[in-house]
Amino acid sequence: MKTIELVVPCHNEESCVSLFYDTVRKVFESLPDFRFIITYVDDGSKDNTLAEIKKVIERVDKGKVQYISLSRNFGKESAMYAGLSHSTGDYVAVMDADLQHPPELLVKMIDAIEKEGYDCASARRVSRNGEPLIRSSLSRAFYHVINRVTVIDLVPGSTDYRLMKRKVVEAIVSLTERERFTKGIYAWVGFKNKWIEYENVERAAGTSKWSLFGLFRYAYSGFLAFATTPLRGVIYLGLVIVLLSIVFAVYTFVSAIHSTGERNGYATILIVMLFLGGVIITILGMIGEYMARIYMEVKNRPIYFERESNIAEGSDREKLAQNQDKHGDKE
Repeated sequence: MKTIELVVPCHNEESCVSLFYDTVRKVFESLPDFRFIITYVDDGSKDNTLAEIKKVIERVDKGKVQYISLSRNFGKESAMYAGLSHSTGDYVAVMDADLQHPPELLVKMIDAIEKEGYDCASARRVSRNGEPLIRSSLSRAFYHVINRVTVIDLVPGSTDYRLMKRKVVEAIVSLTERERFTKGIYAWVGFKNKWIEYENVERAAGTSKWSLFGLFRYAYSGFLAFATTPLRGVIYLGLVIVLLSIVFAVYTFVSAIHSTGERNGYATILIVMLFLGGVIITILGMIGEYMARIYMEVKNRPIYFERESNIAEGSDREKLAQNQDKHGDKE
């Protein structure tokens, strides 16, 4: 019997934890040939998320629900990495606790891997019903731009919701950069993937933790994580400035020949200085962004720290997995 492990990052999701488990349990009741494990990753929540996770653990069979509590809020990317790096399932899925990633899709994902021979199956939203228009427009623009300026190919509407074979998980975990952009990492590692489309789903409870500014920072981090185009663009910008300078010099020379009036050139010099100064500052800022990320990487700090966890180590975890098919929920 194969094990499917669900990695569920949580940040202030106290109202969703129990609801998520109950919904997923119903889905797996229709999949008797698989055992499942839920690994909640408490990403430094300020509410009662961890307490709610422990309540769920109290009412289910030992080893069926696990948790990792991080020492502070490291961000969703780090929380996903923490869950994946601790996972042991034959198949592993990353899902949101708010049920915007429909658990019912797991059935189709399993079929894609088991019956069709794919290495992984990913969910893709084909509509953004219920989202503000500006957010939807910015999302479409993001995919359009990032596919043009990076070496990766992101499918519009793609999500972090993906069921993966063990070898895919190990490939993702092997990439230990600190500035993580999981959607880009999914695309970069490759493997045979099937896209499964679904309509946008509203949150089951609670409120979104993503602000417009937070999404902008996430997109910006994605650009810098996979794009070298801005650095190469600096070369072309320099060539354009040189060309414009030559054209302006020719224009000034011709005007001086045909003009009999007095010309002090003060305004021209000021404009050129301001233009070149702005360009130089922009270039230095772009280079500085990349240098800052290099600086963070070479320090080689851990991606996260655990505060507590109920995950057994080594052989103990294997024994728990082997015994799960012998026991059901306590409910």
